[in-house]
Amino acid sequence: MFLLKQIYVERCRKTLRIAVKQDGKLEQCFIEEDNDICSGQIYKGIVKNIVPAIKCAFVDIGETKSAYLYMDSKLNNLNLRKGEELLVEIIKEASGSKGPKVSNAITVPGRYAVIMTSHKEIEISKKITDKEYINNLKGSILKPEDVGVMIRTNALKVDFETVNIEIKKLYDIYKNIISKSKNSNLRGMLYNAGGAIAKVLRDRVDEETAEIIVNDKKDFDYIKEYVESKKDINCKLSFHDNVINLMDYYGIEQEILELTNKEVKLECGGFIVIDKTEALYAIDVNSGKNVKGRDIARTAVVTNLEAAREVVRQIKLRNLSGIIVVDFIDISDISIKRKILNILEEGFKNDKNKTVVYPFTELNLVQIARRRKGKSICEYIQEKCEFCSGNGKQLSLRYMKNLIGNKVARCLNDHSGEKNIYIEIDKRYKERILTDTKTFAADIGVEDGNIYIDFKDNMRFFKVELVVFEDKIEKLSQFKIYG
Repeated sequence: MFLLKQIYVERCRKTLRIAVKQDGKLEQCFIEEDNDICSGQIYKGIVKNIVPAIKCAFVDIGETKSAYLYMDSKLNNLNLRKGEELLVEIIKEASGSKGPKVSNAITVPGRYAVIMTSHKEIEISKKITDKEYINNLKGSILKPEDVGVMIRTNALKVDFETVNIEIKKLYDIYKNIISKSKNSNLRGMLYNAGGAIAKVLRDRVDEETAEIIVNDKKDFDYIKEYVESKKDINCKLSFHDNVINLMDYYGIEQEILELTNKEVKLECGGFIVIDKTEALYAIDVNSGKNVKGRDIARTAVVTNLEAAREVVRQIKLRNLSGIIVVDFIDISDISIKRKILNILEEGFKNDKNKTVVYPFTELNLVQIARRRKGKSICEYIQEKCEFCSGNGKQLSLRYMKNLIGNKVARCLNDHSGEKNIYIEIDKRYKERILTDTKTFAADIGVEDGNIYIDFKDNMRFFKVELVVFEDKIEKLSQFKIYG
């Protein structure tokens, strides 16, 4: 079988980005920043307050915002007391003014199995259906007495001994977490499960993965050790050793940037528009230029079917979650509606975020509910525009600095000598850049050079130029901010 999946792992300053391409097309993108509170992390916390009316306890985990914990008899946490210490796992990241959601049901995930404290049984993935295999599996698994174990689908690819070795390793990690908790009086994180890299290795690397490309030596060594320890992984691992950032070098940067666009064009000539409101995401399907044929009904069918596939891709790629409403072009044919729903359901079949697709409503709307797991991509690369009286968005300064740094690296790679960098950028960023020019210079890779910036009106992006002639350097002296 021809392997078609490539995974790109880039660590740049304080940001980790992972892109997954299938058949040359960007399918998923993960972004993680230093000090992010992410799902899967395990903390020691202290109950600060209990609100019986909403069956919720607020837990101080040593971060800026208190976490909230739903109280449920199934989780054996109805008798919590103020001041009580407990272990909690992040199951939903903080959003807006709301702190992270946590659970006292702890899990330690692996590639083939997951240690669970919510029960003491052996659970088996619903995707494993062979009854003979299930019976043999249950008779072969060595489960620790005080925890439960969930067997993942990947276990089908290896022998029972390999699964048991991983279970023992995961259990040792769990016991170490318990030990750390007992021996410390401090609130804070005890285990972070490896972050985004570990999640991608567990969930996305499979027999179709051709290559993993990494730009950070520490990450490279971590991934190398993981890949070599798993019998069911056989892919090439490459180290990106170039002054040009990995995502920019492989042309992925522009694809990520396009995720901020509301409109997505379809090959048939139609397009979809993605809008975010306070309560939900709304996706509108339009025929656009797909009007070549005279059969309006046929045009609607072709556009809707292609749109359904693109809707799945965009939801996963942008990591949209919560309530998503898709407004398809009006059709009455029940069989076509069923095809559209099948495309959506199949597309989310292997989605690691639990996703439910509901039938068409009377208004030809399809409702999709997707569990929140991490921020949307736009939350990482956009920020609220302080100069806009509405709800306008702009590229975040952190992301803008990353893009400028890429351009600067290309300029300096093409020319050697003194570093004189001229930048044009929107004046909305002026105050924050001038407040700490030293940090700005370091973030764009010009600590030992000179920076000239002309802050302009209404620039969505920026311009970067390497200045080498003395007469031009003199003309730009009024714009010098650093060096």
